[in-house]
Amino acid sequence: MELLLATANPGKVREFRDLLAVGHSSWHDLSEFPGSEPVAETGRTFRENACLKASRYACRHRMWALADDSGLEVDALGGAPGVTSARWAELHDLGKGDANNNKTLLQQLDDVPDDRRTARFVCVLALSDPGGRVILTARDTMDGVILRAPRGGNGFGYDPLFNVPALARTTAELGAEEKHRISHRGKALRRLRNMMSRTGLLS
Repeated sequence: MELLLATANPGKVREFRDLLAVGHSSWHDLSEFPGSEPVAETGRTFRENACLKASRYACRHRMWALADDSGLEVDALGGAPGVTSARWAELHDLGKGDANNNKTLLQQLDDVPDDRRTARFVCVLALSDPGGRVILTARDTMDGVILRAPRGGNGFGYDPLFNVPALARTTAELGAEEKHRISHRGKALRRLRNMMSRTGLLS
């Protein structure tokens, strides 16, 4: 199987390869196609965006494509930032990037008591055949609580603010293997791998 991992993020590529563990596939990722225009994420849900990316990259590069869309849902914000997690600060004219996203979120939750700061990370994966037909999707989550200040130097995005109560640590304080075992992306990838095995796409 010629499989395109529809991301240029090296961390995601490593997670995909490690967790799918597909020994016989020929792997590719978007770093091999530097001139490829990004697919606009115009969907209203994680699933819509994952399917859009998988289908369009599959058609463009004429191979199987695996795409994900993921983000943070905060209950006190009605599920926001959701699909706009990566652009949250920018949408509020407060800059760009992880640091500004985290700062914006903390400002918005400043008056929210600790027992109402519940949240979850969400990941949806979509696998498309070379003709652009989405064959499989998988979704999973990880529950946690948003802290009042960042902790930890690992991970990316909202990891320094996302505390896992059962571990009393943020996802930015976890090692890669420990994070993969409990993370939304790790669980979704294992779910997808099982689905691919059952349908004969993996052996």
